Order: sequence, then C-alpha cells, then structure tokens
Amino acid sequence: MIAEIVSVGTELLMGQIVDSNSAYISARLPEVGYRVYFRQTVGDNLERLTQTLKLALSRADVVITIGGLGPTMDDLTREGIASALDEPLILDHDLQAELQEKFRQRGYPMVESILRQAYRPACARPLPNPNGTAPGLIAEKGDKAVIALPGPPAELIPMFNDHVLPYLRERAGGEPGVIVSRILRVCGMGESLVEDRIKDLMQGANPTVAPYAKTGEVHLRVTASAPSTEQAQAMIADIERQIRERLGNAIYGVDDQTLEGAVMELLWARGATVAVAESCTGGLIGHRLTEVPGSSKALIGGVVAYSNEVKMRLLNVPEETLREYGAVSEPTARAMAEGIRQLMGADFGIGTTGIAGPTGGTPEKPVGLVYIAVASPSGTRVREHRFLGRRSEIKWRASQAALVMLREELL
Repeated sequence: MIAEIVSVGTELLMGQIVDSNSAYISARLPEVGYRVYFRQTVGDNLERLTQTLKLALSRADVVITIGGLGPTMDDLTREGIASALDEPLILDHDLQAELQEKFRQRGYPMVESILRQAYRPACARPLPNPNGTAPGLIAEKGDKAVIALPGPPAELIPMFNDHVLPYLRERAGGEPGVIVSRILRVCGMGESLVEDRIKDLMQGANPTVAPYAKTGEVHLRVTASAPSTEQAQAMIADIERQIRERLGNAIYGVDDQTLEGAVMELLWARGATVAVAESCTGGLIGHRLTEVPGSSKALIGGVVAYSNEVKMRLLNVPEETLREYGAVSEPTARAMAEGIRQLMGADFGIGTTGIAGPTGGTPEKPVGLVYIAVASPSGTRVREHRFLGRRSEIKWRASQAALVMLREELL
C-alpha cells in the first residue's frame, strides 16, 4: 500500500515552522505496511491545495493531510478535501453539539467561526480529538482514502496512534504486514568507501540497503518487508551480518545510538577515564560526552583553553612550542592532550586546536585546519584535518573526529 503525506500551511513554506509531524508519520507508516514515495507541502490556498490533493490521490492509496483544520479563514483542509473528492461539505450536527459542549465545560466564549470545525465532506467520518477542538477526518471514496489530522503535535500524535494506525492496518488487508528498518551507524569511513564495500548488497529488492551521509559519519538503513515483525527482523539480521563482516569496527552503533554514547560504553567497560582540552571546539566534546547519562563515571573534567596563556598555565604547553609552531599545530595539540591527562589524572586525554573560521586563516594555515591529539597509556597520536563548512560544521566535525580517535584507542 502507498501513502502520501500533504502538509498544509503557509508558515511551513516560509520556514517559520519545522514540519516534524510528517517525519513522525513517515516513520510509523511502515509498521502497518505502507510505503511513502512522496511528501508535499502546500500553502493556505484552496485552489493549490485541491490540485495538490488530486495529484496525491492519483498516485497513492491513502493521502494523509496535516494541519488546516482549525476555525480560522485560512484553515482550508476540509474544503480542499471536499473539492478534490468532488463531495459536498456538510454540517455535522453531532460535531456541532460536541464543540458547543466542550466550550461550555471550559467556560470559553463560543464565536461563530468555531463551528467551521463541525463541517466535513459528505463521505467523511470524524475522528475524536480529546486534546483540542478540531476533529480529524477519514474520507473514503472508491478505493481511495483521505485522512485529515490537526497540526499541533500534541493533538496529531495521539489521534494518529489511537485511530489512524488501527484503521490503516485493517485497510492494508493482504499487503505485507510490516516494513521494518534498522540503522547501522558508521564512523571513520567515508560514504564512497562504505558504498564500495557493500555495493552488491545495495542491489537487493527486499531487504534494501541505502547509505546516508551525515556530518562526520555514514548511516546505512536496512529495510525489510514481511508478514510479521519477527520475519522482517530475521531478514535484516542476515544482511546486517554481511555488512558487519565487511565494515568491521567502523560500525559503532545501531538505530538511535550516538557516537558519544558508544565511546562512553567502551570507557565504562574498561573502567577507564578521559579528560578533554579544547580550543577550537570550545567545549563541544565535553558537552557531547555529558549528554550521555552516567558520563560522570568516565569523564573527569575538561578545560576550554582558548588563549595561549591558559594553554601554558593550565596545560603546561611550553611557551617555546607556541612561539615556534603556533597555537594551531601538531606539537601544541600533543602538549594539550598530554597536559590535560596529567592535570586531571585521566587514562585518556584529548586535545583539539584549529581554525574554525570564518576568519583567521592564512595560506599556510587555512580555515578548517584542525589538529586533534589523543594521549593514552601507550603514547600520544595526533592527526591533522582539513575540514570544510561553516564555523559550526567545522567544530562539529572536529568533535566527531576526536571521538572517533578516542574510540579507536579504546578498541
């Protein structure tokens, strides 16, 4: 079965609101056997909304709309659905009575525009909304269905889970019962190399394997369609085994696992501790590590050593090192990692120094040049990086590379 999502609202087109609702629905639909091939966003214009819905109905079994069910003049989803399905818009007297009772119980004034929410296409039935005033709708005509959901997530999510998912599961009938996905997270290996090692596995139809480049890492989505969750998971497990044989330790986690979480688990397993000395990353590595619950068992502390004075006074970076090589250099990164390890009494020390931009670069030391060092009981390793992107992206890539290096030491 094919579903298409249509998000309604000019504020979405203008970028004033991020459409998290459609992402949530897209993630849940495979559970009941529905694939999403298209998602559309349309503003508060009846003609364009009608055209958008007609296009969606021409290529999907079920169309799910988000938003535009409120009481104001720019809430046009009911009218758009009625127009796209060539159905009259009628007043539902039961809905009218429910709305009046809701407002009476709450003691709110009931203006006439509220009753716009009591109208529905003649072929539609309402969905209850205990968390708001706008009821949802399920409109069926022929072999097509349009489901209208309110925009606020606090209203949409319960309505979708309680009423829409059961409806869709029943409607799917003899189609495959579930579509299950698993994300394999890869670090320290670029997208092209990952694809080269598994390109034959990416040719399969079921399960499918698709790579996604993220900032500083690669995600592999393995998706299987099967009559049951157990069967789909077994199909995924076979492909995952083959991928792991080819990528090895580059796979650091699955699904929602984060790199900092994976690093913390390795530190805990070894009973090891870490401390961080950050210049260009400005505390970002420490922040990421402290996002992991229980991080205090392994993270001792850190220093944001932005100035040369702090590098010398707290981390014992030799003045002659800074004078001869500069703050952004391999010897300085090495001295920072070793200095923080000694200062904090940690098993591992991380040092970062670089030029995050957008200014401060030179032909010899351009923006994006970052040195990262990891000091450990077995010695100190330093890597030079030349990152691209904006200041925030360079900082994030540097923090990612530092965690990758620490993970390699722990492994």
